[in-house]
Amino acid sequence: MTDKAANAPASTLVAGARAIVGAANTSEKVELAYAVSKAWFQRGIALGSPSKDGRMPDRPGRPQKPELRAPRDMPKRSLSGKSGRLALIHSLAHIELNAVDLTWDLIGRFADARLPRSYYDDWVRVGLEEAKHFSMLQDRLEKLGAAYGDLPAHDGLWEAAQDTGHDLAARLAIIPLVLEARGLDITPPMIEKAREIGDDDTAKCLEIIYRDEKNHVAFGAKWFRFLCDRQRIRPESAFHFFVRKHFRGTLKPPFNDRARSEAGLTPGFYKPLAPLTG
Repeated sequence: MTDKAANAPASTLVAGARAIVGAANTSEKVELAYAVSKAWFQRGIALGSPSKDGRMPDRPGRPQKPELRAPRDMPKRSLSGKSGRLALIHSLAHIELNAVDLTWDLIGRFADARLPRSYYDDWVRVGLEEAKHFSMLQDRLEKLGAAYGDLPAHDGLWEAAQDTGHDLAARLAIIPLVLEARGLDITPPMIEKAREIGDDDTAKCLEIIYRDEKNHVAFGAKWFRFLCDRQRIRPESAFHFFVRKHFRGTLKPPFNDRARSEAGLTPGFYKPLAPLTG
């Protein structure tokens, strides 16, 4: 761990979340995620609050690279060929870095929402695992002779955070139940393709991410239902409302119905929002 990260102890979980999201250096961001998670699970820090520990930043800290572009201007991603493989792994690393910030923002931004400690236990675990995922993919890039930041990336994921920063239920609907759930659909074919071309190291990384994503979606479904129950509203109807209001894309089939259902995201949530196909 760098001296800077080691010498920046978080007095509370909220302060730690704020430091993680605000860190511009990716190594420091990951190291802080590990340190704050360890302190929380060892009962070394209290929860804290945004009013006392500071509000979460409007934007996460970021290194000078990668260059951020519109999604339509991004290079083609494919596991076929070294350049395509690098583009895909780089894109996944960028997604996981955003996931680090999105998760810790979820922890710190809504800490005044009167939630059980188990809520924070779940999301601190997710924040730790997202940091692990970014590190794995960053290491994979290095072994292929590249580095995070070498290729452009897009800024769409953080836009979802900005759109839902006022409402925890909306944030849970969009981030774990739409964006992470999409990973359950698309990751198995990527694993299979990586195996077909003999890239077992990338396949192993993807298998770990896929396994963890199931739990992340399950935590999202669990706490979304908790909030809906507290407000006495139907979870599926509320999900449809939030997706139509805050999600700019479409929920595209094919869906991994089995993995989604195992995570508590049953077809009644997403099938009514999918476009009809012939």
